Amino acid sequence: MSENHGIIAIVPAAGVGARMQSQRPKQYLQLQGKTVLEHSLNKLAQVAAVKSITVAIGANDEYFAELPIDSQFVHTVIGGKERADSVLAALDALEANPPQWVLVHDAARPLVSPADIERLINECQHHGEGGILAAKVRDTIKRGDSHVQQTIEREHLYQALTPQFFPYAQLRQALHDALACGATITDEASAMEWAGHPVRLIAGRSDNFKLTTPEDLQLADFLLGQQMTEIL
Repeated sequence: MSENHGIIAIVPAAGVGARMQSQRPKQYLQLQGKTVLEHSLNKLAQVAAVKSITVAIGANDEYFAELPIDSQFVHTVIGGKERADSVLAALDALEANPPQWVLVHDAARPLVSPADIERLINECQHHGEGGILAAKVRDTIKRGDSHVQQTIEREHLYQALTPQFFPYAQLRQALHDALACGATITDEASAMEWAGHPVRLIAGRSDNFKLTTPEDLQLADFLLGQQMTEIL
């Protein structure tokens, strides 16, 4: 049996983030003097259980090498066209010495709370099941096109966040099989659901949002500034 190297975090960062309307991919935009990706990596590094991080970057990435990253702790692989392809590439790269569990986090979620990550890890390992950070939907949800067709009961609706935390072997097999079958995979949880594995919902902070638009970047810059002030 391969040696268990503890929990390894995977960060898919091969996307271009077109909706951010920037010349640089959104993970390399600046927030409080650091790139979005650096903030996300720093949050993961604060979790003692995380032994290393694998970042899936684009084949033509011109920015990662410029970052002051600890190459002994953070490693890179070439990602794919879609998120699932990038995560699977990172999982495949770990095959020689696989961890028991992997923690997958969006590059563009720099506001994640290390305490939330630790709670996710603890609860999932306690129950022996994978799970995700999630926030209960607060607003009234409407289904429709140009007009409302239906108001959806929100009592049991959750917004999926990251990190998402699963056993390495289960997640790798689920992603491989789902992609081979042409299934629509939007996150790791959807691959695990497709494969029939249980996925626990672990309450996470609602300010752990994914940066998508310029307005998101402005809000994240303000909130990160508040976090840094609290630390000081």
